[in-house]
Amino acid sequence: MNTVKELLRFIDRSPTAFHSVRSAAEVLEENGFTALCEGDPWTLEAGEGYYVTRNQSSIIAFRMPVGTPAHFLIAASHTDSPMFKLKNESVVPAFDRYTTLNSEEYGSTIYSSWLDRPLTLAGRVVLSKNGTFTSKLVYIDRDLLVIPNVAIHFNRNVNAGYAYNPATDLRPLLCEGKDITVKALIARELGCTEEEIVGTELFVCNRAKGTTVGASEEFFLSPRIDNLMCAFGSLDGFVKTKNPTSVNIWFAADNEETGSATKQGAGSMFLSDVIDRICESTQVDRRRLLAASMMVSADNAHAKHPNHPEMSDAQNAPHMNGGVVIKTHASQKYTTDAMSAAIFEHICTAAGVPVQHYANRSDMVSGGTLGSISNTHVPLLSVDIGMAQLAMHSACETAGCRDAEYLCAAMQAFYESNLIASGDGCVSLNRSRNE
Repeated sequence: MNTVKELLRFIDRSPTAFHSVRSAAEVLEENGFTALCEGDPWTLEAGEGYYVTRNQSSIIAFRMPVGTPAHFLIAASHTDSPMFKLKNESVVPAFDRYTTLNSEEYGSTIYSSWLDRPLTLAGRVVLSKNGTFTSKLVYIDRDLLVIPNVAIHFNRNVNAGYAYNPATDLRPLLCEGKDITVKALIARELGCTEEEIVGTELFVCNRAKGTTVGASEEFFLSPRIDNLMCAFGSLDGFVKTKNPTSVNIWFAADNEETGSATKQGAGSMFLSDVIDRICESTQVDRRRLLAASMMVSADNAHAKHPNHPEMSDAQNAPHMNGGVVIKTHASQKYTTDAMSAAIFEHICTAAGVPVQHYANRSDMVSGGTLGSISNTHVPLLSVDIGMAQLAMHSACETAGCRDAEYLCAAMQAFYESNLIASGDGCVSLNRSRNE
């Protein structure tokens, strides 16, 4: 239960991708990792840990081995979640009586789950002062907004299925009247003037606090379980290990929910650039190391729904609290192949972590994740995993408490592994001593 409490605190501190990166950086610094800047020269010392951010919304951490590295062990997850982003001109008067906000969907979310609940604004703003532009994170830590439903008396067919229009139905209500602006709210929050605010990236965020549910508190309910559960669990395993033969890397990328094709997404050169600099520092051949390396693409999986089991594949449907889920897809929406699945399942079994398998129903379109996209720039053996959850992309999602513990244990075991590739299709696996 302590693991779930820590996870929920991490999620609560991470309302946007920017805040997720800051939360992760705080964990890393508490564990002795040193911040690097992409624009500076790097001097990397054996046995030391480092991290670097890009766009303040993606982060890569790595720990150098004490000797010459033999391979990379990488876990990749993402920092963003589906929500709504304010447009630049966001204030919309509502018949001179109220002020609403003009936003657009970020990622694919379940519209109805956002209505009639306390919401707020979070993100980052750019301040200009004396010719210097500075980015600051902001989170208005109070119940600020609501997206009100139309009463059933005016929409009698709402329970028969209603197509919400994001341009009209999903405008958050900010205030009565039209004298308050978003810029004024942000300036008050940051203690600056409105004139100093020259740029904003603000999101409408769910204010709900994560909590445990179920007769035995066996589940937890929270915003942003997808994918902060995997980001947290892989980070927990990462900071607890020191592998003498591997460069252990933890990667959390932004923009997975919108396709990853950004300078900071998994489709960028961010991970490849960091690997290049590590190889240059240690004077090792990048290609040889990648041939002996492995990545875990960690993004949550769909649990079989208790009310709709027919939506899952009959033989490949995991359940909550059933352990790590290995995901496969014939068209490579997931990176898993026979070798990577066998290796990772062996790692989990040796660590006492149960394993489940997921495949989509053959007549339904599958979602994808960042593993296959990242592999186009950093080609290496890769497996896609996740933890089984319900209501993915809802404003509030549900997952299993024991699964949070299973994920942390599995990722620690992965980062302690020693892979020896003796040829294409032949890999030996041992546990390294955690020093």
